Amino acid sequence: MTPPFQLSALQDLKPADRSTFQRFGTGPAARPPFTRIHHAVRAHAVRHPWAVAVEHLGDTVTYGELDHRADLLAGTLAEAGVRPGDRVGLFLTRSIPMVVGILAILKTGAAYVPQDIRITPAGQLRHIVSVAGIRVVLTTTDHEPTLPPGLAEVIAVDTAPGVARAKRADGSGEVAAVIFTSGTTGQPNGVQVTHANLCNILLTAPGNLGIGLGVRVAQLLNIAFDMAAWEILGTLANGGTLVVRGQDVQAAASSAHVLIATPSVLSGLDPDACGGARTVAVAGERCPRELAQAWSGRLAFHNSCGPTEVTIVNTFQRYEPGSGVPTIGRPVPNTTVYVLDDALRPCPIGAVGEMWAGGACVTAGYLGNAELTAERYLPDPFLGGEHRMFRTRDLGRWTPAGQLEHHGRTDDQVKVRGFRVELDAVTSALERAARCVRAATILHEGRLIGFVSPAGVVPDEARRAVEDRLPYYYVPTLIVPVERLPITDRGKVDRRALLSCLDDPARLETVA
Repeated sequence: MTPPFQLSALQDLKPADRSTFQRFGTGPAARPPFTRIHHAVRAHAVRHPWAVAVEHLGDTVTYGELDHRADLLAGTLAEAGVRPGDRVGLFLTRSIPMVVGILAILKTGAAYVPQDIRITPAGQLRHIVSVAGIRVVLTTTDHEPTLPPGLAEVIAVDTAPGVARAKRADGSGEVAAVIFTSGTTGQPNGVQVTHANLCNILLTAPGNLGIGLGVRVAQLLNIAFDMAAWEILGTLANGGTLVVRGQDVQAAASSAHVLIATPSVLSGLDPDACGGARTVAVAGERCPRELAQAWSGRLAFHNSCGPTEVTIVNTFQRYEPGSGVPTIGRPVPNTTVYVLDDALRPCPIGAVGEMWAGGACVTAGYLGNAELTAERYLPDPFLGGEHRMFRTRDLGRWTPAGQLEHHGRTDDQVKVRGFRVELDAVTSALERAARCVRAATILHEGRLIGFVSPAGVVPDEARRAVEDRLPYYYVPTLIVPVERLPITDRGKVDRRALLSCLDDPARLETVA
């Protein structure tokens, strides 16, 4: 439960803002029913072993079968020397063996380290193995030959003989997963996500998304992405059925009741083909109003926000049709959000500042990078004690109704002709243009360049949409209509790919 704020940390605020700062910034109190995520999965295997846990391209596995197979594989891992607190590589692709592997690793008390073997370069795999101290890697027989030689001891999930364990290690190991995110040095950083972190977001509302027995959840995202843990572990810990996609993303989505996606991935799906969907949650990028409007009229649509370091997401908004631009809502249970200035002082309610997160969402830091951990994870002056808060680098402000508005990122603030410009603000204005569904903005050679989709958007109309809402120095020099914005393997807008469009003059329209 979240303790009350330290009054000494609020002294820079006016008395009227002090109680509001705490009330808006504190999520509700809730007690997760489990402290280990695999214990929640095991409970469903005991209660309804016959229920389908995972489905992939026509193959299925029940909760009873999944738990049994994971137990045997956990025995094999233990025999290979895996102990509580270790990290085990999970280098494969979406499949039933992938899910068995995750659960088996957790049963040993170790943490799983996921990477999609088809798209992760060999050099990056070696970096991850080195940083995480991985001695054992799980894969499948079809991918085993593609692993770099000498990487680690390799065990194929689909052919491992399985070893019965005399003793369980289920109560050990605080860290459940190490998720590698992009780093400023070009090499990814490993974020240590604990069982307590996952249980807090996945086993309480709204993060549990109403998942229960018989509820089908699509697994659409890259397994190395933190939101894939929401899909996979969020489904299994709540007793639902995980529908693992093949090549056809729409087919998996169309058969699901719950969709978890980035806005870029969701924009590629046809809402009319997802008639059985009851709940959608998006995160990872700013959500356009048009996308929220397209889905929210038929189901529960949640816009959420939070980097990997605060455990998938730490704020939620249930978006109602016609309610304007989506906010990112309120803190999830047992967590806090602070809007602070550059000196880490509380901003007055309604002022834009940088968002810091506290409470049960804060992960255990970067693996093997004490310097970066000390820079981004600081003692929490509001909760006090041993609590830490994390610097999200997201900008936000509180509305009078207690909703967080997202105002871009500190690393998305650029200087144009001496003026500070927030790229997200330009993008949001571009998306107000007629027929514009998605947009993106980049700074290239000192000029703002906007991209609008689909290709039928008229650049002059997009330019006027920015002029009508923002100062003149926010108006892009170029606006490039494209049929669809490119996305990265993690489902976000690929800004590097957008730059390649500038090499084709026929695709450019100058609007300055």
